[in-house]
Amino acid sequence: MTGTPAPFPPHVTFELPGWELLWAELVPTGEGGEGGKVLAALRDEAAARARGRWSLETLSADPAVQGLRKLFRRAGCDPTRYRSGSESLLRRVLKGEEFPAVDPLVDLGNCVAAELATNVCVMDADLAAPPFVFRAGRPGEEMLSLRGPFDCAGKPLLLDANGPADVPITGSERLRVTPATRRAWLIVYLPAGVVPASRAEETVRRLVAAAPVARLTGVGAVSAPEGRRSD
Repeated sequence: MTGTPAPFPPHVTFELPGWELLWAELVPTGEGGEGGKVLAALRDEAAARARGRWSLETLSADPAVQGLRKLFRRAGCDPTRYRSGSESLLRRVLKGEEFPAVDPLVDLGNCVAAELATNVCVMDADLAAPPFVFRAGRPGEEMLSLRGPFDCAGKPLLLDANGPADVPITGSERLRVTPATRRAWLIVYLPAGVVPASRAEETVRRLVAAAPVARLTGVGAVSAPEGRRSD
């Protein structure tokens, strides 16, 4: 007997107001050679666009960056000490560093993050355990992140049934994508009322269509019911 398919996007209980999460489901195609060349070009284009739009001095004035910083403060986090992953990425690029090449799916996510100036998480969907909760991290909560042990207290924190799943600062080692990943979720963290989910969806669709490394099999947004604005 076939079970009922899990809902997509997965259910998220929000305890932090002002956020909207766009979920995109990706299936890797295994297109290494040509896909890698296209991704390299997309990374170069993303870096060039970022350097044309911002400088290190003007980045913090971008509405999306400001919106994320407000939401970080609301959760209890100093956004100048713990920057969003997207702001950290853009600052490195604006300093003249190369746009990082990590993994085809992660690279797609980074291109989305650089264009929208909002944080993006990419996780192995088959390793996640919905439903999710999005709230401020509590004292003593820790996640084994891609950087090592990470203190989640006072940070915006996405949890699944098995515990901390992502912080929009660094990803989870438990849910990281690998060459063995067969299904991934790309999650765009949006300051509601600042970056429309429709714009984020258009960006995801366009970049996935441009790079033959994944197929988009689903997309949808979920938002905090307490309000759609970040201010």
